[in-house]
Amino acid sequence: MTDLLPFRALRYDPARVNVSEVLAPVYDVVAPEDRSRLWDSHPHAAVKLELTRDAAEEATTDYHDVAERLAEWEAEGVLVRDEAPALYVLRQRFEAPDGRQLARLGFFAALQVEDYANRVVRPHEKTLAGPKADRLKILTATGTNLSSVFMLYEDRDQKLEAVLETALEGDGVVTATDTAGVVNELAVLRDPGAIAEVCRFMAPRPVVIADGHHRYETALGFHASDGRPGSNRLLAYFANAYAEGSLLLPIHRLVREAAPPSDEQWAALESGGWTLTRVASAAPEQMHEVLKTSLEPLAGRYAFAADDGSGTLRVFSKAAGAELSVRVIHDEVLGGVFGLDEAALREGAVAFPKSTIQVARDLARGKGTVAIYLNPLTADDVFQVTEAGETLPQKSTYFAPKLPTGLLFRPLEADPGS
Repeated sequence: MTDLLPFRALRYDPARVNVSEVLAPVYDVVAPEDRSRLWDSHPHAAVKLELTRDAAEEATTDYHDVAERLAEWEAEGVLVRDEAPALYVLRQRFEAPDGRQLARLGFFAALQVEDYANRVVRPHEKTLAGPKADRLKILTATGTNLSSVFMLYEDRDQKLEAVLETALEGDGVVTATDTAGVVNELAVLRDPGAIAEVCRFMAPRPVVIADGHHRYETALGFHASDGRPGSNRLLAYFANAYAEGSLLLPIHRLVREAAPPSDEQWAALESGGWTLTRVASAAPEQMHEVLKTSLEPLAGRYAFAADDGSGTLRVFSKAAGAELSVRVIHDEVLGGVFGLDEAALREGAVAFPKSTIQVARDLARGKGTVAIYLNPLTADDVFQVTEAGETLPQKSTYFAPKLPTGLLFRPLEADPGS
């Protein structure tokens, strides 16, 4: 069962700090060149609790300076510990790439860590040893969950929404705009009946890790080796995968150095059942609209669009089978057309920019030779793959918006009811 408990969060005091000014992107999306800027943005910037100022310092730091900083900020009253355990409801208002104004509703709780073999918490991608070693150092030093793992659950009828909304109707909602322009509204759910209802609803439902595989596996290893009170749980955020505001975006591919395929090489795909349509390409800022009319209508088929910078977009599609589109494209396009195997992908032969505009800009700036645009996976795709105990190819999903660091932290302690 998915075992959740309320917890006592450590949070910025909004009377002392403008929370919008201290929020930071989640640590693994902060570019090395942005660290100093974020560090200098505010004396109490949350990035100072997650990352070294210089990426080169990570290899040698033990993060005890972060532990000291946490204690200092709490002693100063900049960070304040809530007196009673609670769940924390978060509504994020944002603009989708297509211009829609959306809101995602979710909540934070202390999640019992479970081995993947128990099928309660399910991964959708594989992890690397390096990031886990770094996160283990900071967890050991601080004894605090400094950023949240992002979990998806299934609630097609949106039964929890009304319960969570009650917290946002009361006083004390903290509103903060993060560096991505997302408006975050954080409220405390203290009502014992409402908390019990949320926990009962979630108990029989497995959850899928959307973001934070390295942090989750670090917590598992930490609990097994350290065993201090509270290490059996971690800070987790839960969102309904089937709500309109749970946006699942594609992660496109940018082939870095391989030469653009010839017409003959592309024609090999057509002999394998793919059909080809050519459309005019566009400037990066208009590429989303081009894909909306040429690629999105093919969502029920295996489909991708290839841009080699020639001014023409090649849109390929074929009838879909049981396999996921992203896997077929990895095998037949990146592998078959470009000759890139898994080793080449691990070594960086393909880049994964986080937006359509960024892919198009990087291509125009010569950072790659061919852009491969994809349609997004669906929530059903993700749940079906994880239900089968499988993982997705590297960088298959982008769940938007990201959770900023700094909304709340969870010091390890024996949570009530553990």
